[in-house]
Amino acid sequence: MVTFESLISREDKIAVVGLGYVGLPLAVNMSKHFDVVGYDFKPERIKELESGHDRTLEVADEDLEKTTISYTSDPETLSSCRLIIVAVPTPIDAYRIPDLNPLRGASSTVGKNLIQGSCVVFESTVYPGVTEDVCLPILEHESGMKAGKDFTVGYSPERINPGDKTHTLENVTKIVSGQDRDTLSLLSRVYGTVVKAGIHQALSIKVAEAAKVIENTQRDLNIALMNELAMIFNRFGIDTSEVLEAAGTKWNFLPFKPGLVGGHCIGVDPYYLTFKAESLGYHPEMILAGRRINDGMGKYIAERAVKMLIGAGKPVRGARIAVMGLTFKEDVPDLRNTKVVDIINELRDYGIEVVVHDPLADAKEAEKFYGIKLREIDEITGVDAVIIAVVHRYYKDIGLAEIVRRCFSGIPIIIDVKAAFSPADLRKENIIYWRL
Repeated sequence: MVTFESLISREDKIAVVGLGYVGLPLAVNMSKHFDVVGYDFKPERIKELESGHDRTLEVADEDLEKTTISYTSDPETLSSCRLIIVAVPTPIDAYRIPDLNPLRGASSTVGKNLIQGSCVVFESTVYPGVTEDVCLPILEHESGMKAGKDFTVGYSPERINPGDKTHTLENVTKIVSGQDRDTLSLLSRVYGTVVKAGIHQALSIKVAEAAKVIENTQRDLNIALMNELAMIFNRFGIDTSEVLEAAGTKWNFLPFKPGLVGGHCIGVDPYYLTFKAESLGYHPEMILAGRRINDGMGKYIAERAVKMLIGAGKPVRGARIAVMGLTFKEDVPDLRNTKVVDIINELRDYGIEVVVHDPLADAKEAEKFYGIKLREIDEITGVDAVIIAVVHRYYKDIGLAEIVRRCFSGIPIIIDVKAAFSPADLRKENIIYWRL
């Protein structure tokens, strides 16, 4: 079987399958210590990385320039590697059911090119059992080999936080698991070479899978609580941010804030857990309640905008509202599962014209996936209201006065979803303001 010594001496290679938000940073960091092959089935992604740019902005151009990764879209190249790390997306479908097709496809590709003595480790977020019950049989079928005898498998869940330059791969504890002690030891040493924060050895693959899926489920529920409190406090006529600031003076108060919950992690992972739980005969109450609250926030924000138009004496049908920010999170270009779209669609249902700006999102992707045409900032003029949906640094830099200037017809209406601007900023402007 492959050993740490054969990898660190560069006698054997490591392959990273899937060069997205998770796979690319992993491949770049691994390449500092090992020979790494970076595989992605999209040739255009390979060309982009070979040109020295990462459109996800997770890896800086100067870091890409220094890397020794061998990029490829040829799956046969995987047969030259003895440790294969699979880091592909695990989304949900339109019915909120886990979509394991990318993981199955990657397992099939790896299996067809698997060589004796290899180890395959998965990083994708899944429900407990997927690695051994779904991926392993595919590897065995495609390779014609037997797990535990001819190759081994492990699971080490990713903990990449898109756009976060503080909690990076190197300084966040890494969970590792393997089907046997030797695999666990191998993966601990390999990942330990890169991750300086330390390694946590899970007692089984299923434990590691469960640990990953509940990380974001816990966060989802805490944000759902804040969102529900925000809706309650709005009825009281008090500011949620001020309440949270006061409550936060207690040493054990958790600093969660209300907001839209989208993306490919927090808004998706709980459905993997609830899907498996229901297949075992248990209907999760709290988790799904949190999901319902968070999934409904786009509609709630749109309704608040409509009520504010009415309160200001402005007609709703035919009104123009600017939505600033379309990505699922601030300072990242990722549009996957963005809940800003829910705001836009709800406003359109009221007959409101919505103009959208985002300094980071890819205009072609926005139009392709959501039918939304992105506007330049100079095109955002003469609107009745502005919804600052995603607090990109760009919007903080241009300032509230510049955003207010986009409005006309009476007192400007500003909806600041994430409370980006301080009360001091607001006092300088004559506006109607609301924040979640």
